[in-house]
Formats: sequence, structure tokens, C-alpha cells
Amino acid sequence: MTILHVRHRTTYRYRRPVQFGEHRLMSRPRDSHDLRLIDTSLSIDPAPSAVRWLHDVFGNSIALVSIAQPCAQLVFESGFRAEHFPAPLQAIEVEPYAARFPFSYSAEDAVDLGRTKERHYSDPEHRVDAWARAQLEQVPGGSTLGVLTAMTSAIKSQFRYQARDAVGVQSPLETLAFGSGSCRDFAVFMMEAVRSLGLAARFVSGYLYDERLVGAGSGLVGLGATHAWLQVYLPGAGWVEFDPTNALVGGRNLIRVAVARDASQAAPLAGSFTGLPDDPLGMEVEVQVTTE
Repeated sequence: MTILHVRHRTTYRYRRPVQFGEHRLMSRPRDSHDLRLIDTSLSIDPAPSAVRWLHDVFGNSIALVSIAQPCAQLVFESGFRAEHFPAPLQAIEVEPYAARFPFSYSAEDAVDLGRTKERHYSDPEHRVDAWARAQLEQVPGGSTLGVLTAMTSAIKSQFRYQARDAVGVQSPLETLAFGSGSCRDFAVFMMEAVRSLGLAARFVSGYLYDERLVGAGSGLVGLGATHAWLQVYLPGAGWVEFDPTNALVGGRNLIRVAVARDASQAAPLAGSFTGLPDDPLGMEVEVQVTTE
């Protein structure tokens, strides 16, 4: 049995004390058959005047934080311990009617999947569509899982990973034109690609760890920043994880924290401050994943 311990620290620094607006934090995963949450922690400096918890429209656990005291530094540190049980690729079983392209969702599923099946970005020349069809044509027989796995691998091999500190995501057309992007850019690009084939997809925010070091006696497993990938709904298998940044399928090495229809709805931490334009000095994010 492997227990993962995740520690996530975000520090905002300012030139002078500023007043803070409400901050929205997504750091607590949900218990599921593939992730058993053992305990959680949250510390904020300066101490908040109020912390209110709620579930958003997707069922994610959200903390709304109010901070009354002006200060020049704001620190959020969250943590949790959990057991992770990712599904191996060979355990993903798709209903026979959906095992190959083309197929359509049942009437019941289609209603509930709603806007996760819809395109979210303009593609007037159908460039994303053409890229998706090219991957489909390269898989003999059009196996649904085979095509999605090929897409995941193609993004990793065809595009260059580039960390970006800018807020938001590139449009899929920008990612295609630049030939590069961050993990969240790749997730959004693949979401639009699979939606062009009629599939439902949603954005996932969480953490990545190095499975090769699990069991190394409380050794370091992974560190860096939050990670992003996507889920695709496959009849019979449900929501299946695909990480195009690392060509991972099925959730191995991935710790899911939040899911959303759009990337803007799954920001790990968002908030505001009142001050001068030159007050912000920067933000630092540190993520560590260790084993017990």
C-alpha cells in the first residue's frame, strides 16, 4: 500500500501592504474508488477572517477565503494524504457499440453530458478538425481507445512543452500554430480535438508524480507546480484520464483534484487585491509529492 502526501504552497509578494479581495481555492480532492483521502490541511498567512467551504456546479470542493488584514505577503499552504488506485490501461473496457468510430452517445448520456460535447473555441478553417481526423485515419479500424491514445502520444511528440506563467490558456489554434504550449494548453487542445469527433471532454486540474520513485522510503516523488490534463467520457468506462503532456492514459501518475467543463473554472487559486499597479512583486508556487 502506497500513501502519497501532497504539499502545495503558493506565496504572493507585494511592494507594500495591500488589501485583499476574496480568494477561491481548489486544493481538496474528492474521495472516489481511485483515490481514498486520509486527511487534509490548510494554513493561510495572515490568518483569514473567514473561510467558507462549498461544492461548485461540478461537485468540486471550494474554499472561499476572506482576509481582512492588509499585508505585503500572502501565503496559502494546503496538503493532503491519500491512497491512489489508478486504473491500468488494460482495465478500461468500452461498450461494444462505442469501441470504434463513428458512434454516438445514448440519448440518456447525451442529455447529461451537455456542453462537455460542444466546441468552445472558434475554428473557421477546421484546422483542429483536420488534425483530429489525421490521428483517426492513422489507427486501423478506428478503435476509440486507440485513437485517443494516439492523440495523446501525438501531442507529446509533435508539440514542445513550454511552461507559461501567464493567466489563462492559449486557444487551440494558437497551440497548433506555435507548436508549443503548457500542460493546460495541451489539455484544452486535445479537448477540442476529441469534441470535433463528437466526444465529451472536461478539464482536470491536479498533481503529477513520478511513479518510478514510489516506495523509495519517504523519498521525494515529484515537485514543481500543479498539472493539467483531460477526461473523455467513454460508454462502459466512464470518464477516462488522458495526459497529452506526458502521453499518459488511465490516471497513472496523476492525482485529480478538480474537474470542469472549461479550464477557467478549474484554477487552483484565484483572487484579487487593491493597490497600485507596481505593487505585485511576483508569485511563487511549490508542489511536493512524497510517499510514506
